[in-house]
Formats: sequence, C-alpha cells, structure tokens
Amino acid sequence: MLKRLNLTTYILIGLVLGIGVGYIVNTHMAKPVEFADAMSLITTMFLRLIKMIIAPLVFATLVVGIAKMGDAKEVGRVGGKALGWFILASLISLTLGLVMVNFFRPGDAMHAMLPATDAVSGIVTSNLSMKEFVTHLVPSSIVDGMAKNEILQIVVFSIFFGTAAAAVGERSKPLIDTVDGVAHIMLKVTAYVMNFAPIAVFAAVSGVVAKSGLGVLQTYGVFMGEFYLSIFVLWLTLIFIGYLFLGKRIGALLRELRMPTLLAFSTASSEAAFPKTLEGLERFGVKNRIASFVLPLGYSFNLDGSMMYCTFATVFIAQAYGIELSLSTQITMMLILMLTSKGMAGVPRASLVVIAATLAQFNIPEAGLLLLLGVDHFLDMARSATNVIGNGLATAVVAKWEGELGEHVDGDLANQKLP
Repeated sequence: MLKRLNLTTYILIGLVLGIGVGYIVNTHMAKPVEFADAMSLITTMFLRLIKMIIAPLVFATLVVGIAKMGDAKEVGRVGGKALGWFILASLISLTLGLVMVNFFRPGDAMHAMLPATDAVSGIVTSNLSMKEFVTHLVPSSIVDGMAKNEILQIVVFSIFFGTAAAAVGERSKPLIDTVDGVAHIMLKVTAYVMNFAPIAVFAAVSGVVAKSGLGVLQTYGVFMGEFYLSIFVLWLTLIFIGYLFLGKRIGALLRELRMPTLLAFSTASSEAAFPKTLEGLERFGVKNRIASFVLPLGYSFNLDGSMMYCTFATVFIAQAYGIELSLSTQITMMLILMLTSKGMAGVPRASLVVIAATLAQFNIPEAGLLLLLGVDHFLDMARSATNVIGNGLATAVVAKWEGELGEHVDGDLANQKLP
C-alpha cells in the first residue's frame, strides 16, 4: 500500500504527466476526443468508487460522533458553533469574490467573445428555488437519499438518528458499536480506493488537456489568473483567521490537509477528498465525535471556494454584457447566494447551476455561462481545493472551541482505533 507522503508524490507525478501526455495527444493525434473519452472512463470509475464510500462513511461517522456526545444540548452547542463559523466564512468568501471581481473587472475584456443572448447553456435551473431547497432538505426516504449521495439529506437523518441513539442510552450501545465498526471498515475501504488516485488524476488532467488543448488556457489566461489570485487571497484570509484560534499549530493542520487538497484540486471534486480530510483531521488531534459531525455539515454549508466563484462569475458575466450592477444590487445578490449555495455539494456542476439561477433573477443573460464552460473544469479545481481547506479549518477551530483538540498523531488512521 502506498504510504501517505508517497501517495501525495504520486498524485503530483500523475498531474504533471497528465498535462504532458494531454498536450502531446492534442497536438499529434488525429482524434484527441477519443483519447479524452477513454480517459474519462477511468476518472468516472474512480469518482464512482469515492461516491460509493461517501454515504456509509458520512452516516456511520456522524451517528457515532453524535451518540458519543451524549445529549441533544451538546449536539446543539457544537452545531451552533459550526454554523456560526460557516456563516462567517461564507460572508468572507462571497464578499471577497465581489471585491476582487470589481477590482479586476475581467468581464470588460470579453465583449468581443460574447455569445448571442438567446443561446442556451444547457444548465437546468428549476431545482434551485427556495421552496425546492427547503423540501429537499429532509429526505422522504433515507435509502433514496443514500442511493443518490445527497449529503445534506444524509446529514439531517444522521443527526436525528444519532440524537435518538444518545437519548435511548445503554440499549442503543450494541447498535452504535456496530455502526462504529462500519466506520472502521469504510476507512479501510478508503485506503484501498485511494491507491487508484494517481491514475485517476493522470486520466482526468490528460483527458481535459487532450480535448481542449492548452489554447483554452491561453485564451482565458488573464481571467483564470485573476480568479486564482482571488482564491489565493481567500486562502490567506481563512488561514489567518484560523491562526488566531489555532496559533502555530495551523502549520501542522495545513500539512495534514495537503494531500486531500491536492486530490480535490486534481480531480476537481470536493467529495473525492472527504475520506482523507476526515483522516487528516483526526491525525491532527480533532476528536472523532467532533470531526465526524462538523465535516459533513461543512460539505453542505461551508463551500468557501464555490461561494466565492458564484459572486465572481456572476458579476463577471454582467461585466461582459456591459451591465453595471449597483452596490445594493450586488449585496442583495450576495445574500441570495448565501441561501441558494447551501447543499450544492451533491449537485452536478453545482456552481454553474447556482450561477444560472442567480443570472435569471437579475436579468443577466444566461448565455453568458457559455463564456465559462470551456474553462470551468480548471476553475473547479481551484474551488474544490479551497472547499477542503475551508472545511478543515472550520472543523479544527470548532474542536478548539470545544476543548476537543488533542495532540498531533502521525500514522495510518485506517489501522487505528477511533476515539
């Protein structure tokens, strides 16, 4: 089995080789799209393996974590602290996105590339109304929610289940021990699946570069550079706030998050990094009952990179069409995105769906999304990595608030006993 540090190195090698092979295929093969399609099968298989893990892992760890807390008051206290951090981080991410897009004004350079206002982006937006979000929050069937990997629904059911188990007391102990065993097994399954990560990273990157070529990066180079710089500023902001709570231990936390962040970046999937993020947080010293509760909540309520992208991209499209949005309109947009962005982790091309819905509400041509589709994968890489950093910081800070942050322990958590 690949060791943790070696796995990170292999993922980096897969990333670099993917760019090189993709470029060669794009420039020398007659039909690079066929190569891209073949590579997409490997990427799809890996992501499906990851999704196979998510539902049982989230359910098992969250139920055990809540049951070990003992009472509903503690669940409410920890949940309240977590949501408080999520709201703060969301406001910072959305606000910083607005500030940076208004500072750089990347849309002004896109006037010559505008698609027709009646062009169709192909993004479905009907499922993002407030009514649909609220009704979607509670699962009509937990089996259906797990089958579809609806993280938010799994979290809601698990909170009820874990709280009830804690209230029952000793009679629920055999069942909780069984669920705890499921959590250990899923961590071992995670270790097996992660051995395929370097291959999946190579396939994902080489396929995208082979299909689109490096030219798409040159065309949108300035826009992408400005967005990545904005993401970097968000990282610095979140890390600084984390430092205020964690002190010098912030460095150790970032080292533990390095591999899952790289994995999320390479695969453009926050979900792909969930199991390893959970392991890294527990190695850092976050007690399992805190990590297994706060981290799944973060995947529904604390997608910092995705939220920043929503404001950045929406105003970018408005700028491209020459639509000036007043400060009050942009603040209103930000508040709407605070609501509509929640729970979007399980929605395919989630950020684009949220942006499409927001464009319609402010009479900005939805066709502007076509400006983003060509490079969205590369932008998704940055926001997925940011989501991992944001959720890792949130979980560690909540653990610190609760006095549940222990010593940093090295080693393979899949072979360790969860506290």
